[in-house]
Amino acid sequence: MSKERKTLNVVGHRKIFYTISCALIALFIILTFTIGLNVAIEFKGGTVLTYTYEGDIKSSDVEKVVKDELSEKCTVTLGENTKDSQKTVEIKFSSTKGISDDKQNQLKTALEDKFAENNMTVYESNDVAASSGMNFFFKCLVACAFAMVITIIYIGFRFKKIGGISAGIFSVVALVHDMCMVYGCFVICRFDINANFMAVLLTILGYSINATIIIYDRIRENENLIGKKTELSDLVNLSITQTMGRSIHTTVTTVLAMSTVCIVCAVCGVTSIISFSFPLIIGMISGVYSSNCIAPTLWVMWREHKAKKSSSGKKGSSAKKATRR
Repeated sequence: MSKERKTLNVVGHRKIFYTISCALIALFIILTFTIGLNVAIEFKGGTVLTYTYEGDIKSSDVEKVVKDELSEKCTVTLGENTKDSQKTVEIKFSSTKGISDDKQNQLKTALEDKFAENNMTVYESNDVAASSGMNFFFKCLVACAFAMVITIIYIGFRFKKIGGISAGIFSVVALVHDMCMVYGCFVICRFDINANFMAVLLTILGYSINATIIIYDRIRENENLIGKKTELSDLVNLSITQTMGRSIHTTVTTVLAMSTVCIVCAVCGVTSIISFSFPLIIGMISGVYSSNCIAPTLWVMWREHKAKKSSSGKKGSSAKKATRR
């Protein structure tokens, strides 16, 4: 005989989950104001300096020269000019004011001295306006907001029998929770807020809502099977227990793939991909957590609140009738 699976008491521990999530979000807010954000040049504006060189150089050596000479934070990218196949090093300074001509000349002299054997010379210098990047940023936010509204409507119609609109609203709360976790990852890891940030958010929306819908679907099935024979909290605990294994297995598969990407990128020094793959891992883990511990427990709390309110209303109306008699 197979052993009966123990039902997890997720609803009973909901206050712990809410405390953990609120504490993390509060931490991210504090860190935002204390250590600040690293906003990429496409969102903030700044200056892009491009140099050509010969031989081999390391981006870390270029960053060190910039830090020693200008005390400015920069992003260094090695590449190749497609026109004449010259090797290039691109230095990006994210700043609303840009880099002055005096500082550019100072840096030029320092780089030419440091990499004299590489024949490093200035190729071009450009000031980047933040307007186009901000337009892209706001369009992505509008896309996220639109996806949330569609999610509420879809869940409202599909799960009408279990209070679909409220289920949709709390699924969106879980999505916002996951977006906050991704944001916190960018803050703590000091990743630049750039196109990767928006790409991770849009990717997480799909992963997280899928896991939440699976749980709601199981709640609806169990409610039809069991009916009013059990408490709502027990019904949800049973549904979460039945679907948690599937959610974890699905997420672990993707997390392992992204972890491999992170390891390869760390070994090869490709930091631009890490700022996408690692936050995506955090977002997917958060998606499993919020889908199982935040959205359904908030839904239970709301349903219990409505039940108490309706019962107290009925008692009040019956008491009034008795008084009139």
